[in-house]
Amino acid sequence: MLERQRGTAGAFHARPFPEPPRTAVWWFDVERPAVVLGSRQGTDLLDRTACVGLEVARRRSGGGIVLLVPGDVLWVDVLVPADAGWTDDVRASMCRLGEVWVAALAAVGVTEGVTVHRGGVEGGAWAERVCFAGIGPGEVLLDGRKLVGISQRRTRAGARFQCAVHHRYDPARTVSLLAAPLPSGSLPGVATVPARLAGPLVAALVAALGTAGDVAGDVAGDVAGGLAGDMDGETRGVVGSRRVDGGGKWG
Repeated sequence: MLERQRGTAGAFHARPFPEPPRTAVWWFDVERPAVVLGSRQGTDLLDRTACVGLEVARRRSGGGIVLLVPGDVLWVDVLVPADAGWTDDVRASMCRLGEVWVAALAAVGVTEGVTVHRGGVEGGAWAERVCFAGIGPGEVLLDGRKLVGISQRRTRAGARFQCAVHHRYDPARTVSLLAAPLPSGSLPGVATVPARLAGPLVAALVAALGTAGDVAGDVAGDVAGGLAGDMDGETRGVVGSRRVDGGGKWG
């Protein structure tokens, strides 16, 4: 089942697992800019003055902060019930979802240079503060740059994988939200996909998960229509540092 909602970051993070538990894809659109802390991070990490006007929320999964600006980030949660047959191994389940994302990206023409990170958590001091400065198991890279960020929270009902893909990324603004002292050096680069591919990418993700038949009619029609248009070559945009056409050719 695909559900798309608009609201605050805090409300979305607080949303409970559905009853009865079922496989679902939740597509969230934030209505205002927000900075989301990882479960182990405190607000002392933030520069209070720089964060004026931003919603400050916390997710129950780990990792660093994520800056959510309307239109700049595709935020999708994938819910898998405990009895769905996925492994209880946390790393293996992350990698499995990473492969699902790779299949979805391929369906919209993003194929070359796409890999799933299968090792442990990598990243220096910046990774302890900023989510997209580090790389974890199952996360998807494009030419070595993080493209799909994934965090996971498990309950008795199942696993909730929280995923983010940037359409635009402003490292300077992210850094400006952090309190001093800051780590040395600069934030690593991040790969992006154009916003016009958001709908087709979510549709492809649902299909790759095998839940396409549960998608509500209106949403399915809108998303599938966008997918067909993009795959006909009508969409052109920048993916990471390279250009991709609807047919999947790199220029």
